[in-house]
Amino acid sequence: MAKRTDSQSSAPHVADSHDLIRVHGARENNLKDVSIEIPKRRLTVFTGVSGSGKSSLVFDTIAAESQRLINETYSAFVQGFMPTLARPEVDVLDGLTTAIIVDQQRMGADPRSTVGTATDANAMLRILFSRLGEPHIGPPSAYAFNVPSVRASGAITVERGTQKAVKATFTRTGGMCPRCEGRGTVSDLDLTQLYDDSMSLTEGAITVPGYKAGGWNYRLYSESGFYDPDKPIRDYTKKELHDFLHREPTRMKIAGINMTYEGLIPRIQKSMLSKDREAMQPHIREFVDRAVTFTVCPECDGTRLSEGARMSKIKGISIADACAMQISDLADWVRGLDEPSVAPLLGKLQHTLDSFTEIGLGYLALDRPSGTLSGGEAQRTKMIRHLGSSLTDVTYVFDEPTTGLHPHDIQRMNGLLLRLRDKGNTVLVVEHKPEVIAIADHVVDLGPGAGTAGGTVCFEGTVEELRAGGTITGRHLDDRASVKESVRKPTGVLEIRGATTHNLRDVDVDIPLGVLTVITGVAGSGKSSLVHGSVPADTGVVSVDQSAIRGSRRSNPATYTGLLDPIRKAFAKVNGVKPALFSANSEGACPTCNGAGVIYTDLAMMAGVATTCEDCEGKRFEASVLEYHLGGRDISEVLAMSVTEAEEFFGAGEARTPAAHRILERLVDVGLGYLSIGQPLTTLSGGERQRLKLATHMAEKGGVYILDEPTAGLHLADVEQLLGLLDRLVDSGKSVIVVEHHQAVMAHADWIIDLGPGAGHDGGRIVFEGTPADLVAARSTLTAEHLAAYVGA
Repeated sequence: MAKRTDSQSSAPHVADSHDLIRVHGARENNLKDVSIEIPKRRLTVFTGVSGSGKSSLVFDTIAAESQRLINETYSAFVQGFMPTLARPEVDVLDGLTTAIIVDQQRMGADPRSTVGTATDANAMLRILFSRLGEPHIGPPSAYAFNVPSVRASGAITVERGTQKAVKATFTRTGGMCPRCEGRGTVSDLDLTQLYDDSMSLTEGAITVPGYKAGGWNYRLYSESGFYDPDKPIRDYTKKELHDFLHREPTRMKIAGINMTYEGLIPRIQKSMLSKDREAMQPHIREFVDRAVTFTVCPECDGTRLSEGARMSKIKGISIADACAMQISDLADWVRGLDEPSVAPLLGKLQHTLDSFTEIGLGYLALDRPSGTLSGGEAQRTKMIRHLGSSLTDVTYVFDEPTTGLHPHDIQRMNGLLLRLRDKGNTVLVVEHKPEVIAIADHVVDLGPGAGTAGGTVCFEGTVEELRAGGTITGRHLDDRASVKESVRKPTGVLEIRGATTHNLRDVDVDIPLGVLTVITGVAGSGKSSLVHGSVPADTGVVSVDQSAIRGSRRSNPATYTGLLDPIRKAFAKVNGVKPALFSANSEGACPTCNGAGVIYTDLAMMAGVATTCEDCEGKRFEASVLEYHLGGRDISEVLAMSVTEAEEFFGAGEARTPAAHRILERLVDVGLGYLSIGQPLTTLSGGERQRLKLATHMAEKGGVYILDEPTAGLHLADVEQLLGLLDRLVDSGKSVIVVEHHQAVMAHADWIIDLGPGAGHDGGRIVFEGTPADLVAARSTLTAEHLAAYVGA
């Protein structure tokens, strides 16, 4: 009989020897045969300049392979419904654990998705109200604004010896407001924007884009025969007006062709209003903004809930009131509920709500639409479900979790990262902030440069070794900007009076013009509300934020900035052909993938899959187009160049194109020299998108530039370049207003406006106005304390 003999042995068990994630020969994107070993159950920070290969190593190699291997554990039947993920370009990946990616992708913009529905807090509140709410109205679904009430009747046939039918009625009580269907707002069409009622159809009464007199859309109405086309619309009878505006689809012959006639309003709703506003052409979007008015639902008052759900209360508070409360206040209210019958539920809900406060999101409300959260807020909201998780030995992957955080809040974020590690998890963080690098057990520094100049591991080791290591990150880790000795004098002021957007408390402030003004304060203190809600967006104001850029996955920096036009013309001129041949969205496109370079397979409810087009090998153009050259390069090779390479290429020699060179200079100016000019816009980070917009706007005549955290995603070494750019903008006569948390930008400002003192209803006030030197000397706010510590005052 076998006996265990190892119980007394002091040698470590073989199962405990798998304590490293080994990566050998990683070549994904710009990685150059990278081989590293990452310690498990430790906090590892990956750093390096923007574009050095951090995301390629962490997300596209380690996390992607972990995801692929998990998918392979399912049965062949289940795998048939799942996307086939390609194996990353790597020789060996060993010691992987399940990876959970917590990134900065914005959450769905569905109007029914809220902070509460995204974090299970809503589900727990619904159960709580279904147990304790008075009057009792039904199960948890009766409090859900995503569930409509349903009533149905029918017959069920039951066979017991002899057949007999039993009538049955099915009812389900939902909490959805029947008027707005759980959206909280109702849309209305302004009929004066659709037609001019003083005119007849013959005179061109319809004013909707695309309904030009004489066109097919127009003839559908003018030749329908339901009304006299020569009579002014205001003289129509009730029936004629109904047929013109609301008639149901009717098959009929119009101008000798079989067509479907439909009232103008349902036709416009289907063709224009059902589409995503951001994807519309500019003139259509302008019309929709004019014609459609969104108002708070008069029936539910914007709460999205049915009357029954709003009437049921616990201690005078309805579920609508609870969801509208600031989360920190809601946590206090839940703490005051003492009900033994639901004690475990109260405990779990309490923990979830406290996690919001702990992570620096206590100022949000559960009914806040999730699509309105910034990238940093969305990432921290996703973190909440992992903080209470019982899973251990998991690899958590974070993408710059400090984005949008004040230095005061970064300490809390550090505590959460360490808590996840201490539960026995491997925590991998892509980050630039020295405060986060300082708490790492292990640091991996990639570089030395960006794009093709990066992709190698410059350093591995502890933070102390990094400081002495001599890499770009090591040299800049202890960089400290000093407070400006002399500041510029303002040339005027931008007056803001009685600002009350979101949490602002009737704020009066003068923003100086002609200087660099920094607006700061803890997350949720009202910075964005002040700038975006109160500064008039007139022709002289250029507002550059980190929101997604309009455009599809076909868009890239070359198309977005207008760079492709001079490039196409230069190719066409040299080769004596049409410019349209050199557009992947026009005549020169590969017919197999229609110029996308990849073929997308839509898997309905699952993530779609992209596979490289086999005909053009991802080059996006027909083979015949690639035979035309400019300066020895074909169009696909030019689009594969980095901005820096392209700037040299179009700056001199046969390919010299001044119009293209000017745009490329601006892209280098904003620190995007490492980007490939043909890289899809959908792959850019929030900070890269903002800098791309800034480069485009720099050619405009705007007098006031508003930037929202332009240092997001910037390496310590690149912040210096950004400050130089901001100085050049101010010196050229512009006024620059920056919403920012980075101490180097604060120290470089001519004027600081600090909001606070806290977040949510604890913020919304001006707590300091003055120069950086005065702020450091006063030390009267949280920002002042952190800035003083940073500059060593």
